[in-house]
Amino acid sequence: MSPEFESHKPSYARVGSGPVALVPRVNIQAFCESPETAESIQVAFADRRMARAHGTVVTGGIPAAVRLYQTQSTPNLLLVESDAPRDVLLADLASLADVCQPDTKVVVIGRLNDVILYRDLIRRGVSEYIVAPVTPLHLIEIISSLYRSEKAVPIGRVIAFVGAKGGVGSSTIAHNCAWQIARSVDVETTIIDLDLAYGTAALDFNLDASGGIIEAIAEPERVDALLLDRLLVRLGAKLSLLGGSGGVDKDFIIEAHAVEIILTALRATVPIIVVDVPNVWAPWVKFTLLHADQVVLTAEPELASLRNTRALADMLKAARPNDPPPTLVLNQVGVPKRPEIAGADFRKAVGVDVAAVIPFEPQNFGAALNNGKMLLDMVPRSKAVEVLRRLADDLSGEKPAKSATSGSSLIKKLLVLGKK
Repeated sequence: MSPEFESHKPSYARVGSGPVALVPRVNIQAFCESPETAESIQVAFADRRMARAHGTVVTGGIPAAVRLYQTQSTPNLLLVESDAPRDVLLADLASLADVCQPDTKVVVIGRLNDVILYRDLIRRGVSEYIVAPVTPLHLIEIISSLYRSEKAVPIGRVIAFVGAKGGVGSSTIAHNCAWQIARSVDVETTIIDLDLAYGTAALDFNLDASGGIIEAIAEPERVDALLLDRLLVRLGAKLSLLGGSGGVDKDFIIEAHAVEIILTALRATVPIIVVDVPNVWAPWVKFTLLHADQVVLTAEPELASLRNTRALADMLKAARPNDPPPTLVLNQVGVPKRPEIAGADFRKAVGVDVAAVIPFEPQNFGAALNNGKMLLDMVPRSKAVEVLRRLADDLSGEKPAKSATSGSSLIKKLLVLGKK
């Protein structure tokens, strides 16, 4: 950092604008004056998005930073808090500039909500000014934005679907939601079927098995946008699949870093990635769930599902304090003669609201599977489809796009009315 912070260009954080990119491998030091700010920064440093970065928190504010860096090099990023008035703050920052390296970025946390002060700090080369109190996710978003190019494409969202136990219909729900998102929101959507041996994505879409995911996982060092584009199977105008060939004739080994590389590459080119996670427990499964932007837990209203759902929900909430709670779906509700746990009791026991209750419709689900079609396409007016459609639209975070068909139909109706 130069004496006038001139080496830095302003970086404006877009808080709440979408998924947050992972913070790169940088050294971060925070100098705080208040315990509340120090605690928020500690929580931020423990977040999954900051796993690559190395951060430390000390007290003393800007004066402590000036004293320390008179004898050692400054880190990649400095977070400094100051409760001082404007003139004192600017003087302290001038002293800090004298001991900083030119490539050090500086984020100031202050109490003055003053646009003139903000503009003055930006002119001096401060990367960002935050008005306290600061929340962990807000801080992570700002740090992430500092290391993203202005020309960088938006980060794609990862939605991971997993069943509380086998056979609860998580894969079917994942595939139908992806199909609905691609069609109604009109955004590019990719399904990743991580069940290499028994994956059903190809069956659900009436496709010959494709081993694209196996090739990507086997050689993650080769994975890039061009390779993934070749491995993806196109399912529609806006929907594609990265699936496995299926079968038990070989052993499949999945490493967490391979999943990370694939998801990172897809995030750069695909707005929405739906990951169909099998009902197994392994380090790579845990990694996938912890690093998804949203996790959808599918369960049946019975005891084993409740126990497993609660365990997964507790783990996710503890490990992802700055992320939304998992989305809970109760499937196959209303099986004749089967004792079931009421939705309210399920929610109370798990501690997560039930986002969707899908009724038991074996004939409709079975017909869709046997014909290789999505349930939303085959029986568009069923009760289960209504629930799935709302769930998919909620998960997409976008408003459904208006189709040309519906628009022309409305025009025709108006013309008919006009003639009467």
